[in-house]
Amino acid sequence: MKFIGITGGVGSGKSEVLKFIKKHYKCKVFMADKVAFEVRLPGTECHKQLCDLLGEEVVGNSSAMAEKLFGNEELLAKVNNIIHPAVRVYLLNEYEKAKADPDIELFFVEAALLIECGYKEVVDEMWYIYTDTQVRIQRLMSSRAYSPEKIESIMASQLSEEEFRNNCDFVIDNSGSLFESCEQIRHKLEGYTWLR
Repeated sequence: MKFIGITGGVGSGKSEVLKFIKKHYKCKVFMADKVAFEVRLPGTECHKQLCDLLGEEVVGNSSAMAEKLFGNEELLAKVNNIIHPAVRVYLLNEYEKAKADPDIELFFVEAALLIECGYKEVVDEMWYIYTDTQVRIQRLMSSRAYSPEKIESIMASQLSEEEFRNNCDFVIDNSGSLFESCEQIRHKLEGYTWLR
């Protein structure tokens, strides 16, 4: 089984690429953002630690939590030091379960911060979804109604194209049609698995 990390900047189209993969291959796909939500639900060790740090009323209110963390780099780092390790443990547990399932051939994890969180040492391959900057801006303005200022701010906080490329084993150019991107994936995966 191949453990593959998928990363890329905001608006690069990671979700659409993963929908195709999920539909056509015998695989498990995990989105780190969704896992991060799961691991901090009430009753988890992560939730308890966050409550100790921020207070239960803040942890239970996403807008209050965002407000408390905004501009506070030190507090944000503490929160990330609680959530990121919990996400990693969750994913590694799921990977072990997937390895025992004969119907699963590929295991994918998607996140914008895979490289920064040290997943290069965990995955077999790291894939970078590259998309031309102007295409990303247009997508974010139309699909999420982000302002140009918000897009610029998010992009500035993420790794550069060069850093993504230097840390990844395979690059999918998602600047064109989804069909073109899917053809790149088919070609890459044809030696690993069978299409459904």
